[in-house]
This record gives sequence, C-alpha cells and structure tokens, in this order.
Amino acid sequence: MTVFAVIGHVAKTTGDFTLNDMPGGAGRMDVLCRCVNTSLFLSHDLRRDVTVYAVLLGGTDAPKTVMISGEKVRYLNPDERSAGSLIRKALEIPAGEEFRESTKGVFVRRGGLDRLLREYEFSVLDEGGMDIAAAKDLPGAFILSDHMDFTADEQELMKCLPKYSVGPRVLHADHTITVVLNCIDRRMAGIE
Repeated sequence: MTVFAVIGHVAKTTGDFTLNDMPGGAGRMDVLCRCVNTSLFLSHDLRRDVTVYAVLLGGTDAPKTVMISGEKVRYLNPDERSAGSLIRKALEIPAGEEFRESTKGVFVRRGGLDRLLREYEFSVLDEGGMDIAAAKDLPGAFILSDHMDFTADEQELMKCLPKYSVGPRVLHADHTITVVLNCIDRRMAGIE
C-alpha cells in the first residue's frame, strides 16, 4: 500500500465552488485534482494499492481531509473535473471526526495533518531530502505540498520525519508523485 497526503493550503473546505474555476474560486483545487489522478491512474486501469489524502486548509471550515481509495473508488475519470466533482460532493456532506463516505471510495472528515501524522509513518517529499532513487528501502507513505511551501507550523510537525527528494530540480506536486511511483514500480519489477 502506498499513501500520498497532499496539503492544499488554500483549497476550499466547502463544496460551494464551480468546476469551471478550480484554480481560483476553489483555492487551487486543480493542483489537488492532478495529484489525485496522478496517484491513482495507470493507462486503462487504477492503482488499487494507493490511497490519496487531500488535506484542505482554505476557508473558515478548515481543516478537512478528503480520502480517495484506489481500491474502492468508482466514478473517477482521468480529468481534473471528475476528481474535482468527487471532492466537491465529499465537501457537501457533513464532516465529523471519523471518515464518512460521500461516493464510492471517497471519504471526508474534520482534521488535518496533525491527525494523519498519528496514523501513518510518513516521509516528506522535499527538494532538500535524500535522493529517493538512492534510498535502500522506500517508504510507503509520503507528504507533499501543493504549489506553496510548507508553513513553519507544518515544518515543525514534520521535523523528525525522513525527507526524500526526486531530483535536483523542484517539480510540480503531481510530477513528483509520478517520479515516486515510477521508482516504486521499477523496484517492484526488479529493474533497480
């Protein structure tokens, strides 16, 4: 099982946004949608062994976490609007302390990064980390940020976590996920 948690620093925590304006009106929800799709889609299939958490921090109802399970999700197509629609539906239902399913394989709850850190042994994807290709053993859970840097509070929460880099250049969050998954795939296939 591979887990990705993507922090959406300004992503809305309510479902009152239009799919036509996910970069603006939804607080860069487009970045999170690309991360969801990159994490879960293969050509003509899904990665059933991947779970994605979108940690939403924008708005007065923050934080909320949307979880999408590759094993259980239905109705997800490989475009941003499809992922955005499923996230929006999740945000339209009342969120409690435990995950509630909005559509098949898509869940929402209150809480954010601090709670996820108690549930998984995460590693941080950060350009200052060790090269993931050189790592002897790959971790199974990764945290990365959207288009913004981690805040000082987030860095404090994650200060003891191992950090990995995907290369010498800073990549978009969804591209970073692609590199990580390729590294995992290659190792599982015995190529590296």
